[in-house]
Amino acid sequence: MTLVELLVVISISLVLVSFIIAGARAAKRKSNQITCSNNMRQIGVGLQLYADDNQGMYPQTSHTAEQGKSWIYELEQYLTDFDEVRICPADPKAAERRSRSGTSYVLNSFVFVPSVDAFGELEGVARNRPASLAAPSSTILAFCSSDTMGSFAGDDHTHSDEWSNWNAVCRDIAPNMHFRDLSDNTKGNSNYLFADGHVENWQSIDVKKRIESGQNIAKVIGHNEN
Repeated sequence: MTLVELLVVISISLVLVSFIIAGARAAKRKSNQITCSNNMRQIGVGLQLYADDNQGMYPQTSHTAEQGKSWIYELEQYLTDFDEVRICPADPKAAERRSRSGTSYVLNSFVFVPSVDAFGELEGVARNRPASLAAPSSTILAFCSSDTMGSFAGDDHTHSDEWSNWNAVCRDIAPNMHFRDLSDNTKGNSNYLFADGHVENWQSIDVKKRIESGQNIAKVIGHNEN
């Protein structure tokens, strides 16, 4: 084998190795996305079972619950492999959240954080129960948590009423949790849990377009008065 032939073989081998590595990385990302989606489906079932056992009400977030207690622990008895389900495998803060009793998933404050006045009295209609959601297939319950969100048990819900711009959204959730590009948060995608239990995967760039058009994806569409 001549030197030229050897160099050709080496070049081809390097190209093949790069393809194999890229394929393995893509497969891992896809596996993480699917696992995350399955986690959220289990959480959706857990939320419904909890409500069935608690006068039709969802668990509270740390906004109104006992200090240092996350809603995810109210679901522990309903979830299989609890410590795996509460953490998204693609979450860069997975280890922190696991050790600090946190979760990779945050609940929609429009649903789970009742609006109250200065005296602590409920304003409007409480939506923290399945029966109060008029359009469950269009109402998002949970998102993948942002990298900038804290990793403790109390960091368990969004501040959706502040989502007037893209940066505000990205402070709470990670629209690019999967297949992310660290240099551009409009690349990649994320999973979204809806009140009827189904999970959708949305591209980050599409979410940004919705926000910039004035749409708040966390808004509850309609409600029942009873």
